[in-house]
Amino acid sequence: MKLKNASAAFALLGASALVLSGCATAPAEEETAAPTIDYTACAVSDEGSWNDKSFNESVYDGLLQAQSQLGVQIADAESNSAEDFAPNLQAMVDQGCDITFAVGFNLVADVNAAAAANPDVQFVTIDGWSEGNANLKPVVYNMAESSYLAGYLAAAYSTTKVIGTYGGLQIPAVTDFMDGFYFGAQAWSKETGTPIKVVGWDAVAQTGQFIGDFVPNSGTSKSIAAALVNEGADVIFPVGGDQFGAVSEAIKEAGVAGVMIGVDKDIALTSPEYADMVLTSAEKRMTNAVYDIIAELSAGGAFNGDPYVGTLANGGTGLSPLYDFESKVDAAVLTRLAELEAGIIAGEINPKA
Repeated sequence: MKLKNASAAFALLGASALVLSGCATAPAEEETAAPTIDYTACAVSDEGSWNDKSFNESVYDGLLQAQSQLGVQIADAESNSAEDFAPNLQAMVDQGCDITFAVGFNLVADVNAAAAANPDVQFVTIDGWSEGNANLKPVVYNMAESSYLAGYLAAAYSTTKVIGTYGGLQIPAVTDFMDGFYFGAQAWSKETGTPIKVVGWDAVAQTGQFIGDFVPNSGTSKSIAAALVNEGADVIFPVGGDQFGAVSEAIKEAGVAGVMIGVDKDIALTSPEYADMVLTSAEKRMTNAVYDIIAELSAGGAFNGDPYVGTLANGGTGLSPLYDFESKVDAAVLTRLAELEAGIIAGEINPKA
C-alpha cells in the first residue's frame, strides 16, 4: 500500500499537455494553476502503479487535470495487491476526501462495503457497479461503439482477412470491446461481400480466448497472441490492459506484417515504442469522466448515484488518430467510419448485432 498527496504533479501535467498538443517548443507563457479551492478529490488504484498506461493512469490524469484547472486538492493511494483495497479506501475516508474514485472492477466489493459503512461519503466506481448504495456512482462505457469502428477498420486493413481478439477475463467490461470488434468486422464483410474471419472470439456463441487475469505481457498472453497469428490474423485486438509487448513480440517472432489495435488509451501516443505497430486504439476516456465529475461536484453540483456512461456521443469513448497509418487506409474507408460513427450516435446502428 502506498499513500501520497499529489500536490507536486504540475510539472508532469505540463509535460503531458506538451506531448498531447504536439508542440515542439515551450509556450511563451506558463499556464497558471487555478487557485486552490476547498474540495478534495481522491483515488485508489487497482493493483499496479499510477503509470500503468491503462486504467490507473487515466484516472490519475483526471485528478491532475482537476487539480491544475479547477484548483481542487487531491490525494491518492496505490494498491500493490487486493489486500490493499479496503485499507486504502478507508485511508481516503480518514483524509476527509469529498469524492473517492475506486479504479477497476476488482474494487467493486470493497468500494461498495466502504460506501455502505460511510453513507455520508461520496464514492465513484470505475468499471464497477453499485449494490444499492446511493452514495456510489458507477462510471461505465459502451465500448462496443468504438470497438465496432475498430473492427470495421481492422477488416478493411487486413490483407489476410483474418483478424483476432482476446481478453483478460470473460466479463462484460472486456467482452463489450470484443463484441463490437466482431460485429464491426462482420459489417465490413456484408458491405463488401468479402469474407472476414475473426479468431479468438465468437460474439454469437460468447466463447473465445482469455488470459485469466490482467497481468501485463505474460507468457500466457503471448502464447494466445502467437496462436492467433498462426491462424492467419494480421490485426490483433488484445483487451486486457497492457498486452502490447506480448502481441508485438508474437507478431515479430512470426515474421509477419501484423499490427495491433490498442485499448483504453491512445497507445501509439502513450507507448510510442509500439507506434509503428498500432493501427488505432479504442479509447476508454476515463480522464474525461473523472474531470467532469469533479468539475460538477466541486462547483456545488448535487451528487447522485446515476451511472456515467461513456459513449461516442459524449466523447467518453472513440478511436484514436491513425497517425502514420492514415495514409495506408483507403479514403473511402475513413469516410465510411465517420458515417458509421454518426449512425451509432443516431441510434441507427446497433454495434452489438
